[in-house]
Amino acid sequence: MRISFLHTIDGNRQVFEQAARDLGLHADDLRHEVRADLREAVQQAGTFPIDLRKETSRCLLELAAHADAVVLTCATLGPAVAEIENSPAPIVRADAALAAASAKAGGTIAVLCAAESAIESTRKLFTEHARENNASVEVVHLAHAWALFQSGDLDACFTAIASSAEQAYDAGATVVAFAHPWMSPAVQLAGKRRRPLDSAHAALRAAMQQFNERSAGD
Repeated sequence: MRISFLHTIDGNRQVFEQAARDLGLHADDLRHEVRADLREAVQQAGTFPIDLRKETSRCLLELAAHADAVVLTCATLGPAVAEIENSPAPIVRADAALAAASAKAGGTIAVLCAAESAIESTRKLFTEHARENNASVEVVHLAHAWALFQSGDLDACFTAIASSAEQAYDAGATVVAFAHPWMSPAVQLAGKRRRPLDSAHAALRAAMQQFNERSAGD
């Protein structure tokens, strides 16, 4: 199964390659494209204008032409997927796959989100999925974790994220979800009894499922 990724943070390559190994996928079947400029342009604009949506869609369709599935790993660019029609391969939003997996648990979902530009789209997406299971959603903005991540202090960043996850569980969350794929290493630092969900594993499981369903229908 060939899977292509559209990233906006280069470090997400390693995150998804590790998740792929965990799920029995081979690194040789993965293709990565990094377009940090797209996320930066959205952040500078303060919105997601049509020209950036079109460029994101073009990139995704180009990847889909040579893959069995495509994963968009950036929550900020996620809304562009809804505008794509007739893709030659399934296109999975990592954040949407995470929202669906989180909603299955019901109850209260705490979504830890670092990038301010992704907060509103994340809230909307998780709320849509939660509604189907009568769950409630709280998006927690971790501005300090984003600052640590951007400064390159990853150990402190992941420790802060894990601590925030524990606090969310202590406050009554049924499930804690990490909105950004790069947060995934913090899962290992959180309590083993209450393991947060990460989008890398959720997205790859969704991509594999959609590929199998499409293959079965052919």
